[in-house]
Amino acid sequence: MEEKKDVKKELEIDTRLGRRSIEADKIINFPRGLAGLENERSFTLLQIQQGGALLILQSTTTPTLGLMVTDPYSFLESYPVIIGDAEQMLLKLEKPEDAAILVTVSIPMGKPEEACLNLSGPIVINFKTRVGLQVPQSHDGPQKVSFREVFQRISDKSEKASSQEGKA
Repeated sequence: MEEKKDVKKELEIDTRLGRRSIEADKIINFPRGLAGLENERSFTLLQIQQGGALLILQSTTTPTLGLMVTDPYSFLESYPVIIGDAEQMLLKLEKPEDAAILVTVSIPMGKPEEACLNLSGPIVINFKTRVGLQVPQSHDGPQKVSFREVFQRISDKSEKASSQEGKA
């Protein structure tokens, strides 16, 4: 009797980072597409650098289409995302913990110092069902935050903590 091996189906796709082999179960379906890309429904996440905070949300059908994304909580202490009932149903989201929140990263051509996190349209992914949605936010907070601002806040907190340690 022959043993069945657990073979995962892999797909070869062309990406912004070159030709990649991805596991079929790593494909994320976006039933509504993304803002401005409503016809693109099939994506996967690619690491740019091992252990790095930035990822590429890569279309599996259009090689030149990949959006730089990141986990906003790697840079921000607080970022409330409101996911409505309709979105939760479409995502098949049973518990908030099943969702990952990503935001797109904008880097103006020739001006990397102006790179920023776009906070107005977070991408919510249910990793259990492999379904994703872009969920526009309408709250009063900032629409974007620059990396320069984020790193300045981190630096200020570090300096404050160091000065308080010196007083103890």
